[in-house]
Amino acid sequence: METTLRGVGVSHGVAIGEVRHMGTAVLEPPAKQIPAEEAEREQGRARKAVDAVAADLIARGNLAGGEAQAVLEAQALMAQDPELMADVERRIAVGSTAERAVYDAFAAYRALLAGAGEYLAGRVADLDDVRNRIVARLLGVPMPGVPDSDEPYVLIARDLAPADTALLDPTLVLGFVTEEGGPTSHSAILARALGVPAVVALPGAGELAEGTMIAVDGSTGEIFVNPSAEKKAELEAAAAERKAALAASSGPGATSDGHKVPLLANVGGPSDVPAAVEAGAEGVGLFRTEFLFLDDSQQAPSEEKQVEAYRQVLEAFPEGRVVVRVLDAGADKPLDFLTPADEPNPALGVRGLRTLLDHPEVLRTQLTALAKAADGLPVYLEVMAPMVADRMDAKAFADACREAGLQAKFGAMVEIPSAALRARSILQEVEFLSLGTNDLAQYTFAADRQVGAVSRLQDPWQPALLDLVALSAEAAKAEGKSCGVCGEAASDPLLACVLTGLGVTSLSMGAASIPYVRATLAKYTLAQCERAAAAARAADSAEEARSAAQAVLSGE
Repeated sequence: METTLRGVGVSHGVAIGEVRHMGTAVLEPPAKQIPAEEAEREQGRARKAVDAVAADLIARGNLAGGEAQAVLEAQALMAQDPELMADVERRIAVGSTAERAVYDAFAAYRALLAGAGEYLAGRVADLDDVRNRIVARLLGVPMPGVPDSDEPYVLIARDLAPADTALLDPTLVLGFVTEEGGPTSHSAILARALGVPAVVALPGAGELAEGTMIAVDGSTGEIFVNPSAEKKAELEAAAAERKAALAASSGPGATSDGHKVPLLANVGGPSDVPAAVEAGAEGVGLFRTEFLFLDDSQQAPSEEKQVEAYRQVLEAFPEGRVVVRVLDAGADKPLDFLTPADEPNPALGVRGLRTLLDHPEVLRTQLTALAKAADGLPVYLEVMAPMVADRMDAKAFADACREAGLQAKFGAMVEIPSAALRARSILQEVEFLSLGTNDLAQYTFAADRQVGAVSRLQDPWQPALLDLVALSAEAAKAEGKSCGVCGEAASDPLLACVLTGLGVTSLSMGAASIPYVRATLAKYTLAQCERAAAAARAADSAEEARSAAQAVLSGE
């Protein structure tokens, strides 16, 4: 019998296949005591296992490249965290086995995160995965991970750790469904990068029996269990129609009446550039530079190393626009040499621009490296600061750019509600705004972007979030300046039309989403987009906003 379930669609496309479940997590090791003379040997086993897991994560990151590489390198740092390792060794010294000490030390860290207000609770899947890999290695059992199968399947999991998501084989994994996660979780972001249809935050997904036939619509978030032949044909026809529309769409982003909306790519390093170029990106709307700093959490990369990496990306877009975000350290991206270790709530502490202003030499080196990388290149370089709260922040950043001799436009990211509310004031100091809708939603609704339980508040269709986007876009228009969106909201084709109608002047997204957005924008006039935007803002919930915008654009 056909039934329909609904989660949160996070990666476009349709997948039809049999269910396969993620391998079960490592069982809790027994709590047994060891003689004191074995402690040193057990400590050595623990260190060796930790180093092996960290090396494996880095190797997986090197294979995956792009955003996945940065995520997995951060996970490797988590595995080798000095405080965690010291706790493991202390537990072994008082009689725990290596595997039990690892298990208990990670459990204590989990509790610490919960006690800090759960801002980092979204990283629990990453933390659990690191723990499971270390314990599995110590016990000599297979690593938890994707199932072995010769036939293509739809993967079901509680959540997917980055180490698994990054190396999914799209020829075997037709799509995936998770019980937890949200639109901006690591698994969602990496699914879009892979081009694999995905639905997250689906309660009860784990209860789907192995081998059950399901159809996954990654656009709507619908799961059809035991779909009828008619439903399969309907979904396949819709998928074929979308594919044909994508193939027919090319060139710069624009509405059907010629209103230009540049479509840019989000990139996490040089390895993401080929996909962006192939997708027809008109430039880069968000160049995340954290990948350079994750190689060594003890010190910043040299100016020479930064120049080389930045130039590789800038050279790929001659005459194009490349928007670079300076280092966004802190909160879920801690760096030992920059980030305070004892902040009670890192999300609300020293993060982003605040970190850089506390360490002006790190900011100065990065800005100088960007100036040298762009020297002599026919590229339109723009540099923006993360986590700008007010005009004082914006002025401090602009002053630093000028002092470094940077010949570029200076901008501010709007990720904090205060920046949207006072956007016109901030624009007295900088030349453009870029909306990071992931963090803007997080701070607007006090809803961690990685926690599935609050995913409805992370939905970029929330009318309150659309109000803040509109405020920012209106302020930029009044000042004769630009206002783009570089958060995950831009990757939703229907929402891209609404953002255009709100006055956003460019959209930046993962390369895989660009063709979908381009094809959808080309169907509608600017006036239709504006009416859809007004209808969405008049709604009282994210679901109503989406439905209202859809109704306007479909002429209902």
